[in-house]
Amino acid sequence: MPDATEQERIGRLRLIRSENIGPITFRRLMARFANAAEALAALPTLSRRGGRRGSVRICSLDRAEDEFAAAEALGGRHIIWGDADYPPLLAEIEDAPPAFTVLGDAALLSRRSVAVVGARNA
Repeated sequence: MPDATEQERIGRLRLIRSENIGPITFRRLMARFANAAEALAALPTLSRRGGRRGSVRICSLDRAEDEFAAAEALGGRHIIWGDADYPPLLAEIEDAPPAFTVLGDAALLSRRSVAVVGARNA
């Protein structure tokens, strides 16, 4: 998958940070819709069809941009599913994280390694 545009990357972060969107739902939405903006726009309708009463909380553009900026301020960056440097073996896992933050050399993610995994929604 080619690198996503910056706007698409922000949209994907908004999608995964929205209410009730986990890794598997994220991938299903990305497979169904042409881009994150279309998936985000469809969330209210899909939620109502699924029986939800009331509105679904969608991550705001400001919140997603702030998250990117906070990582950059610390010298880190986000790797989003669809980025060229998203680790290929990780992408093969059905519920791989759609987004994660890296501090340091991201090229090491493609080498043999040991990982410590924490809570996704701490």
